Amino acid sequence: MSETLPAEPNRGSGPGSMIDSAVYIDGRRRASPTTLADTYRRLRTQENAMAWIGLYRPDAAQLSSLARAFRLHELAVEDAISAHQRPKLEWYGETLFVVLRAARYLDTPEELRFSELHVFLGPGFVITVRHGEAPDLVAVRRRMECDPRLLAAGPEAVLYAILDRVVDGYAPVVAGLENDIDEIETQVFGGEPMVSRRIYQLTREVIEFQRSVRPLGPVLGALDAWLARHDSGEELRRYLRDVADHLTRVVERVDGFRQLLQNMLTVNATMVGQRQNEEMKSLTEASYEQNEEIKRVSAWAAILFAPTLIASVYGMNFTHMPELAWRYGYLFALGLMILVCTGLYVAFKRRGWL
Repeated sequence: MSETLPAEPNRGSGPGSMIDSAVYIDGRRRASPTTLADTYRRLRTQENAMAWIGLYRPDAAQLSSLARAFRLHELAVEDAISAHQRPKLEWYGETLFVVLRAARYLDTPEELRFSELHVFLGPGFVITVRHGEAPDLVAVRRRMECDPRLLAAGPEAVLYAILDRVVDGYAPVVAGLENDIDEIETQVFGGEPMVSRRIYQLTREVIEFQRSVRPLGPVLGALDAWLARHDSGEELRRYLRDVADHLTRVVERVDGFRQLLQNMLTVNATMVGQRQNEEMKSLTEASYEQNEEIKRVSAWAAILFAPTLIASVYGMNFTHMPELAWRYGYLFALGLMILVCTGLYVAFKRRGWL
């Protein structure tokens, strides 16, 4: 770190606070400074010491102080302030800058929450900058302090523990997504109307999850190569490869989830189409039956209308009407009615209306 140590910035109770700061020698905590200035002083006066500073949504003043003290690159500091970065690993001289994205699955709303973690790594220091509730770095620090041998390996060991925690945190997310997919499968074959919307929502979450886990593979590969070049120990690299194996399983599961959701969307669209075809078929059959009924009613109405017309004409009782005084007029009217009705019945029967 630089010889000129900056003054301690103001710290409030709101966002931008230091969660924990510790100075370690040979893997054991030797001091717990309450200010950044005290941390700088102890690092300057104690040999072979390593500082681990944990920040939660720090303000620009705190990061500027750390940048001057540990010679952090301005681009990395800018990324740590603004957040909204994809997982990556970058070198700035002797300083390593790592961006990680932790994920949590919330049972009640059945949704994913993502948060960013930025890690600065250099000779004798580790700086973590969280922009969310995950991961639980307190548990990471507790684990490392319970294993002084591993912590004595230096900042690289701390980075391994953080990566291990982030990747292990993906397992509950995978389980939650799997449970959601099982529910969606039941809804698809149950014919629920709003299942398409849920498939789209879950697909977006899976895509966002992929954007968090996929870039970690190249990050772990680059970190392993970096450790090999700096001769950081085969045991630490072995631990790192174990993290990479866990990450590979997560990536494969998530890729499978996305493909499965796409298949479910296709199946759901097919089933919706089949239901619509069945409904159209039922409507067509109902319409056909209705038309047949209308034909029958219309045919009988026409048959009944003929004698009614004849009877109404001869029931007018005009003085001068043909056949009104004829002896066989009544029989003629009845016969005419029967003949017309029979002719209409035969005609409608041949047309299939009756």
